[in-house]
Amino acid sequence: MGVEVCWDTAVSQPPARLASLRSMDAVVRGAKEEWLKLFAADGVIEDPVGPSMFDEAGKGHHGTEGISKFWDLTIANVEKFQFTIRDSHAAGDECANVGTITTYLPGGYRVDTDGVFVYKVNEGGLVVSMRAFWETERAMATARKVEE
Repeated sequence: MGVEVCWDTAVSQPPARLASLRSMDAVVRGAKEEWLKLFAADGVIEDPVGPSMFDEAGKGHHGTEGISKFWDLTIANVEKFQFTIRDSHAAGDECANVGTITTYLPGGYRVDTDGVFVYKVNEGGLVVSMRAFWETERAMATARKVEE
């Protein structure tokens, strides 16, 4: 996988953590179809949770069609992603990753988004819910031009 994460934990990982790693890996590689297959047909993405520039109503992006549109609206517009996961807490069928998503945007800008990213999977290991807790204003305050 394209994501390099080191954890001081068991080799065998809970299904939700594995799903989160696979999701990050697909995003880094720009593998939309592979990423979509990680989600249950009735899956939901709330990124960020609540009303935002990506989801004015704050109700999330539902089902394969909604999740695909979320990719097109957000992920597709980023030139490069880096995920830095500082901690991860798995319990039951969920996993909460604490870290920073660094995005490189057109025009040479970089934004660092600190947050908690919660994945919930079904019995088959497919993501039924991905909820990202981060603050738009805080992320935008990190925006800066990257020297080439």
